[in-house]
Amino acid sequence: MGYDVTRFQGEVDEDLLCPICSGVLEEPVQAPHCEHAFCNACITQWFAQQQICPVDRTVVTLAHLRPVPRIMRNMLSKLQISCDNASFGCTATLRLDQLQSHLKDCEHNPKRPVNCEAGCGLEMPKDEQSNHNCIKHLRSVVQQQQTKISELEKTVAEHKHQLGEQKRDIQLLKAYMRAIRSANPNLQNLEESIEYNEILEWVNSMQPARVTRWGGMISTPDAVLQAVIKRSLIDSGCPLSIVNDLIENAHERNWPQGLATLETRQMNRRYYENYVAKRIPGKQAVVVMACENQHMGEDMILEPGLVMIFAHGVEEI
Repeated sequence: MGYDVTRFQGEVDEDLLCPICSGVLEEPVQAPHCEHAFCNACITQWFAQQQICPVDRTVVTLAHLRPVPRIMRNMLSKLQISCDNASFGCTATLRLDQLQSHLKDCEHNPKRPVNCEAGCGLEMPKDEQSNHNCIKHLRSVVQQQQTKISELEKTVAEHKHQLGEQKRDIQLLKAYMRAIRSANPNLQNLEESIEYNEILEWVNSMQPARVTRWGGMISTPDAVLQAVIKRSLIDSGCPLSIVNDLIENAHERNWPQGLATLETRQMNRRYYENYVAKRIPGKQAVVVMACENQHMGEDMILEPGLVMIFAHGVEEI
């Protein structure tokens, strides 16, 4: 619908009035042949009833409509109009093409968002502020939060139930596999053979390493350092079945007797040069696998292997 003519200063040219609502054209469009102009909303509503021009009754449809000429748009934009919020105290008069930007910031706009200054800080339309009740609002917020908490608790309970069922299924599966292995000893030997071949394939893909400074060994790596080494092992293709074992064997508490204490490490330092070591890619660390170090005594190696981390002194051969 068009703008009320009484809101404009001075006389408005008749060509700028909508023949349907008699207001000043708003979002104007025109028929292509007779060139009569209408408010977009007015002519759209008109066409819902009949497909003819409301002025000269010629056939025209919504698809035929076109924007009005630039000269008409310029004439409309220069008209001086009062603010929509004049009845709420705004005295501004401005060009029609500036009206929308003014309305966004007009302090008299009853729908302008404001924050409650009584305590709760809720953003609301200005005309709703007088009826706003902070306690009622906060109570509503609490109720909403309680509802969300109840929903979350329900979800957690459902997940716990599903997790319990999954654990039972895993336990049954493990029992089933144990029964199969007991009935078929050769199957267990085959699985062990496949796993051993995977380990050998990974070990052979690793770069041989030489430790030049055994004194730089970190015998008690913290959890962060162990996590970094674990990630590098996984990225290198280490079989997942032995990753955790290798990381557990990266700390002196799990090392064999020949590495267990600082004194034994100092005593056996030269003997360590006999280790066949592979460098963990990108790290000052090596992995010493049992399958490659059968020549070392039982007090110098662990199954499936052990990890040695150094502050410095690891070179690739």
